[in-house]
Amino acid sequence: MEVSGRRYQSLRESMVKNQMESRGIRDPKVLEAFKKVPRHEFVNESLIDQAYSDHPLPIGDQQTISQPYIVALMTEALQIDSDDRVLEIGTGSGYQAAILAELAYRVYTVERNRTLYEKARKTIEKLGYYNIICRYGDGTLGWKEEAPFDAIMVTAGAPEIPGPLVDQLSIGGRMVIPVGSTSSQMMIKLYRDEQGVHETELGGCRFVKLIGQRGWKAD
Repeated sequence: MEVSGRRYQSLRESMVKNQMESRGIRDPKVLEAFKKVPRHEFVNESLIDQAYSDHPLPIGDQQTISQPYIVALMTEALQIDSDDRVLEIGTGSGYQAAILAELAYRVYTVERNRTLYEKARKTIEKLGYYNIICRYGDGTLGWKEEAPFDAIMVTAGAPEIPGPLVDQLSIGGRMVIPVGSTSSQMMIKLYRDEQGVHETELGGCRFVKLIGQRGWKAD
């Protein structure tokens, strides 16, 4: 491994130890995924030196790549198995999709911003994540043609849980979604079984707006 490669590997291991394990992330598969995915490949070149820092970073068009711990918290909450089919709403930089791809059989990810969609798709292809399928479109409507999904992750704050996403969750499926106002949300985990849908609150958070037909309206 070249010097820069060793440096980034060291930064990833430090990120996992100091930002995730220290805050209670325990799933060894999740921790291993974060040690493998090169987060610096998903941030703007001018911000590479901050790629493994403990805060979100701008990726353009008023969007962000989330704080590593939040990505880990949401990922662990989904309890992904290796044969799961996962839907991600809000591709953004593509980093969360790559983390999910290390854990799941296949990841379907939807992005409504054309610029971010094109950039993330190129990064995903460059890194060889062939089990990620990208789509440009309104994520609040899900991906009906590929439903049902074993897990759904929404990476933007919604005013309420979009009905189409609940409908596309399989029996035994899990969803993690931030729900609330434009300034603050509650991270909610849904579990669907034969009796219906059950909700658990995971804690407060703050995400950019989930824009779409079943989310916030575009400015």
